[in-house]
Amino acid sequence: MELKGIFVPSVTPFDAEGGIIWEALGDLIDFWIGAGVSGVVGNASTGEGPYLSREEKREVLGFLVERVDGRAKAIAGTGAMSTRETIELTRDAADAGAEAALVTTPFFFKPTDEEIFQHFSALSSVDLPVILYNVPKFTGYSVNPRVVARIAEECGNLVGVKDSGGNPGTMAEIIRLSGDRISALSGAADMILPTLTLGGKGAIVAVANVIPETCVDLCGAFKAGEIGEAGRHQHRASFVNKVLVRENPQIAAIKAALNMMGRDAGVPRRPLLPLTGEAERSVSEALRQIDLL
Repeated sequence: MELKGIFVPSVTPFDAEGGIIWEALGDLIDFWIGAGVSGVVGNASTGEGPYLSREEKREVLGFLVERVDGRAKAIAGTGAMSTRETIELTRDAADAGAEAALVTTPFFFKPTDEEIFQHFSALSSVDLPVILYNVPKFTGYSVNPRVVARIAEECGNLVGVKDSGGNPGTMAEIIRLSGDRISALSGAADMILPTLTLGGKGAIVAVANVIPETCVDLCGAFKAGEIGEAGRHQHRASFVNKVLVRENPQIAAIKAALNMMGRDAGVPRRPLLPLTGEAERSVSEALRQIDLL
């Protein structure tokens, strides 16, 4: 599998009681695919995957695969704290028809390099391509690029890495060591253009929920050799990322932005709370500055 372009880590719209709003999710999937994204990722961190039960995750993936209907890649977030649960969730994803699994490195207890390698090696028992997800702000550590390279070399089902660390040096080392075997994808919106410049293939970024066209156009401009135009799209993506991800609670801010734009994203699932007051005003003002309101 070749992964390239922009992938949306889908929000999961919830109503006030915490139920999934299926119609809203379907409308959002159509919106993202209409903007030209390469794929949609369900049950990932932006989709509040840790707050979904196993049965809910199955339902979301079944819905996602059916709604995407071959128009883009349908990918499943299947990371969990234990190897056993990760394998179970990845098997569920394969059964649902997902085309790949986005797998967060183990968290809560900090694993050694060997434990990380063995964790991903065990996933080879599932017949589904795997994307390693390095997200230090949630796991508390960053995966050594040499561990990524070892997994890419020895585990045949690794097809990509999503790096959300935001460190150009780390991304450059991942691509240097593994870029000929797997697709390097940015997980940080500030790093989309730098990742492409370094030899990466695209991005899986939260802001693509709100500005999918900008992210898609960024990749298109870079591919066409229009670096200045790509840079302008990167400025816009970085501004949105600053407001929605860096300055405000990420899930609540992304959902608030979509709701303000007339696209029902529901509310976060408790314990997360919707934006209020100054935070809500800051998101509204940012959207006005880039003509989304």
